[in-house]
Amino acid sequence: MKNKLNIIICTLVFMGFISGIAFGEPKYPNISLEIGGTDDPRAFSSSIEIIIIFTVLSLLPTIIIMMTSFTRVIIILSFLKSAIGVQQNLPGQVILGLSLFITFFIMAPTGEKVYEQALKPYVDGQITQQAAFTQGMVPLRDFMLKQTREKDIVLFSEMAGMKAGDIKKVEDIPNRVLLPAFMISELKSGFQMGFILFIPFLIVDMVVASTLMSMGMMMLPPVMISLPFKLLLFILADGWNLVIKSIVMGFK
Repeated sequence: MKNKLNIIICTLVFMGFISGIAFGEPKYPNISLEIGGTDDPRAFSSSIEIIIIFTVLSLLPTIIIMMTSFTRVIIILSFLKSAIGVQQNLPGQVILGLSLFITFFIMAPTGEKVYEQALKPYVDGQITQQAAFTQGMVPLRDFMLKQTREKDIVLFSEMAGMKAGDIKKVEDIPNRVLLPAFMISELKSGFQMGFILFIPFLIVDMVVASTLMSMGMMMLPPVMISLPFKLLLFILADGWNLVIKSIVMGFK
């Protein structure tokens, strides 16, 4: 009888201990998605804002490519990589990361203007979404207009069906014309600088190839022999300093 009483007491103590742990566990927030009607227009507006934010975040890489200096920077660095001939030794992630950081450096003044004119007033509740978008596009448009060639704007405005008198000032240029014109101009600028970068390394390749042929060493690959000389030339000329400086100053 005494043993049964001890067992019952131990069981009750154990159950009390378990229940104490269960009741003492912290409650975690529950996230649920619900589709239904609402009488509060602010709730519907908040849902739309969340959808817009996620949409913008998904398109952020494309926006970075289209409306910033990223296109020109990565094209120039890719041409430099090909000109030197270090396809395997210089990983693509390094080129991509360097291009992003240079883009952030170049676009910092424009980003500050977007924050001061659009993002900060919108977060403080001073302006609406439409006003924030309109004011935020002004610094970006100014940046793109400075880098866009006039003939590229004329090309896309004509293809858009616009007449010559429709554009009397820069504010009349629609975004659907400015964005592709800006990208075409950036591609051209990147290709021009890539051509300039290729010339000295091409000369080194030609000199090495001619030397090997004159020595009768036609079985040796000229690319492999010229690579150390191209690296030496790039180091002695302080190539990274010159290239990065040329890229950044090209946007001033």
